[in-house]
Amino acid sequence: MIDRFKQIEPKVLFAIDGYPYGGKGFERRDVVATLREELPTLQQTVLIPYLNKDATLEGADDTVMLWGDFLATGAGHELTFAQVPFDQPLWVLYSSGTTGLPKPIVQGHGGILLEHIKSHALHFDVRPGDRFFWFTTTGWMMWNFLIGSLLVGSTALLYDGSPGHPDMNVLWKFAEQTGMTFFGTSAAYITACMKAKIEPGRDLDLSKLRGMGSTGSPLSPEAFVWVYEHVKPDIALISYSGGTDICTGVVGGAPLLPVYTGEIQCRQLGAKVEAFNEQGQPLIDEMGEFVMTVPMPSMPLFFWNDPHNERYTASYFEMYPGTWRHGDWVKITERGSIIIYGRSDSTINRMGVRMGTSDIYRAVEDLSEVLDSLVIDIDIPGKASYMPLFVVLREGQTLDEGLTRAIKRKIRETLSPRHVPDDIYQISDVPRTLSGKKLEVPIKKIMMGMPIARAANPDAMRNPDVLVYFTNLTEQLRKEGKLE
Repeated sequence: MIDRFKQIEPKVLFAIDGYPYGGKGFERRDVVATLREELPTLQQTVLIPYLNKDATLEGADDTVMLWGDFLATGAGHELTFAQVPFDQPLWVLYSSGTTGLPKPIVQGHGGILLEHIKSHALHFDVRPGDRFFWFTTTGWMMWNFLIGSLLVGSTALLYDGSPGHPDMNVLWKFAEQTGMTFFGTSAAYITACMKAKIEPGRDLDLSKLRGMGSTGSPLSPEAFVWVYEHVKPDIALISYSGGTDICTGVVGGAPLLPVYTGEIQCRQLGAKVEAFNEQGQPLIDEMGEFVMTVPMPSMPLFFWNDPHNERYTASYFEMYPGTWRHGDWVKITERGSIIIYGRSDSTINRMGVRMGTSDIYRAVEDLSEVLDSLVIDIDIPGKASYMPLFVVLREGQTLDEGLTRAIKRKIRETLSPRHVPDDIYQISDVPRTLSGKKLEVPIKKIMMGMPIARAANPDAMRNPDVLVYFTNLTEQLRKEGKLE
């Protein structure tokens, strides 16, 4: 938070005292106090008692006020509205910030309004009176997108808490209780529901649910099948992909098109998406770099404190000058559907055969013993690359010879012998960003010898403690000659 907020020099901070999650309360007033110390531009802090109704901030002075007092200061005042230019700055969003400081991305009023109205009304088929939900944190761009559903007359449904407490049915019960018409979530959540063997379509009344969305990572073909067999057979399932950089999707759904298992239905309206080869030529039915060849309305106006647009240009336009490189491997089929394979700079390239990491994960995590996984392909000059696989196992499971053979056999039979990992390691947790993405590229950089401080930003992670494991493993592998 300090890395993000220091860059924009805020004057007012709204904060809660704490929050409940997974049946426990988490006190955060110490974090609020630290933020106040580290952000010298703050002139006022408004504390919202959320975990405890009587919460106050210890040592508070006249620069701190409670939410109730703040509301009272506005009593009797009417809201005023001003017309602003199309490109008036609206908000600052931040990239995941896995390397270096997070990018403070400034987006504009007009572009965001156009994109969100278009996406909700035309691609998601959200109508006045609908009840739209996306399970998201407030720090993820999907929160902004969820609030955008208000633009088309929908009610935005919010859920505060764990999606797995007391069990994996909790969000589906929320859907039943609220009469939810659209359920948005992540591919990881759907996979977790599959592994929990729940039956929301059988056990709950989801008659009002028309649509379901998935984003954050590629949705596997097995997850498509699960939704139609265990949620609802006539639901409109939308696999959706875009990014914080534009706060919208660039490929997603369309109610007029069929759904194909494992595929994203189409490019979004106004999104000129192509798959480029190394020479910048478009490909069909071949994997290439995900690019956009014409601007979209919600592309960043600028980055905060980037007066010459140097960081902006380096982030998107270095590989193909004048063409936006999105950073994923993608295939566009003959019928115009899209398959995303994962981040292009973490792609597996074994003996000239490229493959997205999502294919490896789908094969490995299909095994009941495996909860999560991470794969890295490290180029070694003059040698074949070194590809380790890291797995998180279910409680009580260990990575013995039998399970190691089973994992390798699964990859060999599902994918190819070329993509069998060189080594498999059991880890406690897969390193992830705050928005849940696997840190493939930073871990790859660490294993190529880059110090943690340069390779990853721990403050942008859910579980920064796991980074030490990869540093120690890298030293061990170098001694063994596997990375030389």
